[in-house]
Order: sequence, then structure tokens, then C-alpha cells
Amino acid sequence: MRFFLSILFMGCLMHGTQAQELFTYTEPASNMPAKNIGIRLTSTIMYDPADQSSNTHILPELMIGISKNWMMHAEGFFSSRSGRTSFEGLGFYGKWRFYSEDDVHTHLRAALFTRLSWNKSDLHQEAIDLNGHNTGAEAGFILTKLMHKIALSGSASYVRAANNGSGNKWTRDSREKSALNVTASIGKLFLPTSYTGYRQTNLNGMVEMMGQTNLHTGKTFVDVAPVVQFVFLSRMRLDFSYRFTVLNKLNRTTPEGWLIRFDYNWFNAW
Repeated sequence: MRFFLSILFMGCLMHGTQAQELFTYTEPASNMPAKNIGIRLTSTIMYDPADQSSNTHILPELMIGISKNWMMHAEGFFSSRSGRTSFEGLGFYGKWRFYSEDDVHTHLRAALFTRLSWNKSDLHQEAIDLNGHNTGAEAGFILTKLMHKIALSGSASYVRAANNGSGNKWTRDSREKSALNVTASIGKLFLPTSYTGYRQTNLNGMVEMMGQTNLHTGKTFVDVAPVVQFVFLSRMRLDFSYRFTVLNKLNRTTPEGWLIRFDYNWFNAW
């Protein structure tokens, strides 16, 4: 039922006003403006429907627009898996936009990205997640198309896990350390219907798909996440989403749950 509701929501995104590419779970090929600094706070409450277990992750993040083609993120990982909220690791993300094609009410962007993460938590699932669970590296490609009404984005990346810190070593077959990540996103601006100034509040809607296949076992998961997003004064952003699984052959301890995110940006910070 949730999957079909997401398909219905996606159909609504195919009609209406200008598109948006401020995706929540994935990065578009476009960069934040040069000389911008942003702060972000993401909180997820994830649970396993099978046994009703849950945990909370909190991810503070610093974002820097180095130039129109380069940007970087640095983030921290905090989790309640140990019974209390504690620090578990750090991550760094960098993106290079190497291709741009612009036309009236449309553009095409292509970018390469990499992610490096260090984590000291115990290794507790088959899926590899560098955003709060695993130590490792990721490298990939993003393609984003903005049209008058629709923003579409997709990515593919190779991810490689390593031993976690604090003695939490990989105990499964070392060939299972590699995986392929694939994402697809669609987004649209619902409000305002006509633009009169930067003080207007924007209401955006999107649907995102995230999948991973282990390159040794062939096991796969696919998740879908509808998102409602508000942008205030063109510099503050508030996202609400519920992520759920539609295919779960690759074990995860808490595959489904809520996400809340807040962003604030300083333009021309230096």
C-alpha cells in the first residue's frame, strides 16, 4: 500500500510548476553556490517492523561551496543503539561538477563524488552504510536533469567497507565488503504557483529510491521515500520523510523509519 501511495505521489509530481532539485536522501549533480556555508542537522528514527526495535541517529553536518564546480561536506554520527546517544564516527563528502548544459527553463548537470567514513560502532548488518554504520569509501557518478516542471536525478556508485574502529572487525567473508549503490529521484515545486520574491515559502514534494546490491552475494535491498520539504527565505530548509523498504534481501537491523532535517545557509560567507 505504501508503495502504491508513493507511485500516486510521484504521478502528482509530473504536473504543475517549476521543478526543484533539493533532494533529501541523495545529492543532485548541481552544487550549492560558491562561497556558501551551510549547516545541517538530520535526525532519523528507524525501526524493524519484525520485532518493533528502534534506534535514533543524529547527524550534524557542515557544507561548503568552494566554487561553482566543487563542494564538500563534513558530518558527525551519533546513535542511540548503545542505549544512550553517543558519538560513533565522522564522514567527509566531496563533489565535482564536471559538465553543465543550460537552456531556457532547463539544464543538465553531471558530477563525480566520493565519500570517506570512519565509524567505531559494532558491525550489525549485511548492508553497507557509510552514513552512520560502516567505515569505508565510496565513489560514484550523478546525472541531474532540470526541466520546466520536473527535476530528475540518478546516481550509481561503488562502495567498499573496512573494519570499524574500537576493535569492531569485519567477521564475514571479505568478498562481501563491496557493493553497488543506485539511486533515482524526482522532485517538484508545488508552491508558490508564481514567484514574486525570495521571502516566499516554497513547498516541494519528491519521491526518492535507494538501492544496494552486494557484489559477492548478489543480495539486494530497495527503499522508497516520499518527502515533503519547506524552504523559508531562500536559505532555510525543513524536510519530513518516511523511508520504507519494497525489497529487503540484504539484511538491515532497522530498515524503515522517519527522517527530519533542517538546513541553514549563509550566502557569500567570505
